[in-house]
Amino acid sequence: MDMKRYFFFMGYGIALMLSTSMAFAPMGDYEVTKGHSIAFKSADPSGKFKSITGTVTYSSSAPTSATFDLVIPVDSISTGNGLMNKKAMTKEWFDQSTYPNIKFKSTSVTKDDKGELQIKGNLTIKGVTKEYTVPASVSGSEAKYLFKGTFYVNRIDFGVGKKSETVPDKMKIVYELPVAKKTNKK
Repeated sequence: MDMKRYFFFMGYGIALMLSTSMAFAPMGDYEVTKGHSIAFKSADPSGKFKSITGTVTYSSSAPTSATFDLVIPVDSISTGNGLMNKKAMTKEWFDQSTYPNIKFKSTSVTKDDKGELQIKGNLTIKGVTKEYTVPASVSGSEAKYLFKGTFYVNRIDFGVGKKSETVPDKMKIVYELPVAKKTNKK
């Protein structure tokens, strides 16, 4: 190999290594912050869960490497009706005494042609785990991000209530998940 080619390939290799290392900012560790919302909507019932906790790893330069590990306490449900909230805790519905939390843990993340994340993961409700894909638009910067989207959950798949003329099987879920970079507390 002549010297000209040697230096060309060496220069190309070094440039490639530098551009690759600069393009991938390290993944940040984030935690869910105030201002979150997870609402379920149907003709009846509708409401929200007031609490959600968990961790997210994310980098805007490597969004498909993100991970989500989220927990929603069932007893944080709010339908605007105290009796309905109590009924939601019963064995027929969420069985809160046996299954106190709804959980979502991602298994993979892709990006669609609109630039939205498609977060595939395991959704566990009432001891039943099903694979779901949750769409998410992302905004923000390295210190804080906001993930939001809409998807549907079939409550019958999880044994939440029984088939009914008044309560639809599929519930529309609308969420906003603000996260902030974890700080090292000493």
